[in-house]
Parts: sequence; C-alpha cells; structure tokens
Amino acid sequence: MADRIAKEFQDGWIVNLGIGIPTLCSNYKDPKKTIIYQSENGLIGYGGIYPKGQEDLYIVNAGGQYVSLIPGAAIVHHADSFGLIRSGRLDATVMGSYEVAENGDFANWKTMGRKGGGIGGAMDLAVGAKRVFMALQHTTKEGEPRLRKRCTLPVTAVGVVKLVVTDLGFFEVTDRGFLMREIAPGYEPEEVQEMTEAKLTISPKLKMIEV
Repeated sequence: MADRIAKEFQDGWIVNLGIGIPTLCSNYKDPKKTIIYQSENGLIGYGGIYPKGQEDLYIVNAGGQYVSLIPGAAIVHHADSFGLIRSGRLDATVMGSYEVAENGDFANWKTMGRKGGGIGGAMDLAVGAKRVFMALQHTTKEGEPRLRKRCTLPVTAVGVVKLVVTDLGFFEVTDRGFLMREIAPGYEPEEVQEMTEAKLTISPKLKMIEV
C-alpha cells in the first residue's frame, strides 16, 4: 500500500507521512524523483527507515522510527515545522484513517466507545497540505467497512481526501464518490463492493495494482 501511494508523488514534492502504513512510503525508491519528506517533529528531508543496528538514535520520524537524512536536510523547531504545514507548502500528506467517506471526509482520531483521544496534527495537515491521501485497511478486524457513505466516527476534516489505497484497491474520491482505478490481485470488483459501504464506480480502465 505504501509503495503504491508513493508512486503518486511527483519530483520535487514536499510530503508529510503520518504514523503507521504511511511512514513506510519513505522506503519507496524512484531514482527519477527527489521527494522531500517532512515530519511534524521537525525533520525536513529524511529518507528510508534504517534497519536495526544501523540507526541514529537522535533521528526519528513522527512514528518514532529511525530514519536517514538526505543531503541538505534540516532539523527545525516544532513550531517552525507546523509553520511549514500551516503555510500551505506541503504538496501532499499521507495519513491513516479509521473511516473515509465518499465525499472526502475522514475520521482518524477517535473510535466508538473510546474515552479521550487526541487529534494531534491531523487537522493542520488536512487543511494545510495541497493533497490529502489515505492508506488504510479496507475493513476493520471485525469486517466492518471503512470506506463509507458518511463517516460514523467524529470527523477530522471535511471533503479533503483525494486518493485512498487499501489492501483491496486504489480509489479516487470524485464528485460522484469512490472511483476504483486499481484492484488487488485475487479479487473481483463485486467482492470489493461487498466489503464497502459506499457505492463504488468501477473505472473502465480498471487494472491490477502494480508496485
């Protein structure tokens, strides 16, 4: 999933990666592109996640994973990091989510019955980045759909999601809802629809996901 969403990044983009599956995007390699990854904790210009034993204990991404730095990287104050986010300089952010709705709403900070919960920097990223991408499992552990007609959980931001990748497919959020552009190997569109609450539109150019 991380590799597939990372293929959407364009040369020269500044991209923020959220905790979980999104952090794995920085491991994606394309020699034709230079992607500048930004992390809320103040890293600007980091690379892949270091294997155990090679890490620098002082260099971590938002998920606390040890990462490398690319030439020209900067480490800045937390306030400056959020200044970059809120000033609209991010080309894209990739986040995980509990639910995404067909109108581009998403919910990623509080589940049903859970006390408290922290929204963190998600709202800043959702409104500050030029593009919001999502990477998540298609269903919950109980089999409940995460791609919905409307979010049932408290919403983080309204109408901002552009692309969604799950373990079952790659979807674009359009004015008519979810457009399934690619499908995971071993599945048929009807099976994906059965595991999706929202009505899917199947692209006439539907193809298998390649990574």
